[in-house]
Amino acid sequence: MDLGLNDKVCVVTGSTGGIGLAVARQLQAEGAQVVTSGRRPDGAGELHVAGDLTQPGAPERLVAAAGDPSKVVSVASFFVSRVDTEADKRLAAAGHEELQGKLAIANAKLAYQYFLGAFSGPRWEYLEGKGANKQRCLWASTSTKNPAYRDVIYVEELIGPDTVNTMPLETIRAFQDHGEVRGDTVLKGVKKANELLARLAEVGVDYDDVTATLEAEGVQKFADSFDQIVESIHAKRSSLAAA
Repeated sequence: MDLGLNDKVCVVTGSTGGIGLAVARQLQAEGAQVVTSGRRPDGAGELHVAGDLTQPGAPERLVAAAGDPSKVVSVASFFVSRVDTEADKRLAAAGHEELQGKLAIANAKLAYQYFLGAFSGPRWEYLEGKGANKQRCLWASTSTKNPAYRDVIYVEELIGPDTVNTMPLETIRAFQDHGEVRGDTVLKGVKKANELLARLAEVGVDYDDVTATLEAEGVQKFADSFDQIVESIHAKRSSLAAA
């Protein structure tokens, strides 16, 4: 079936598994450029090619289904500042304020390490040779929510190749004014990021639950927004029908 999706851009949320991932795969197979939103690093690598590169035959299926893989352009979206907002509440309750303001950047840096691993090796090289594009990491929610933190911390610490930072206007202006570019900072401090996760476990803060909570909240917010749009369309249709 030709859905006429060539060169169309589709946004798929909740696409690190289940229905969302299935939808992303089908849209890519129909030729759409898919922007995927996933908040679990273990699922991010699967979305760029409508299949996990570690699965036998995945590159071949992509080329067979989508034809020209160069038309598949996507990002994997990760919350940043919201991770600190959620983790900081739990750290305060646990009496470990000294660990606050660190998990968001650590989480993003570890996700980037996963990205580097996903887009390397023979399977990726095969796809790259066919014109495939890497699925870039997109840092979302990068305005600083806590005034005690540097207002451009989520920009300065996550600079690196193949990344996108969706800064709000006030953060863009702040970075233009006093932001610092210190090379590929997303590659630095990876060891400390892993050590932080271990430390959080020691003090009773469940990292997996933090990310799962944010994923559930994020999906609900998108769902609520969609429901509002549908309600507005119904209301507009009813008003036009009555006119």
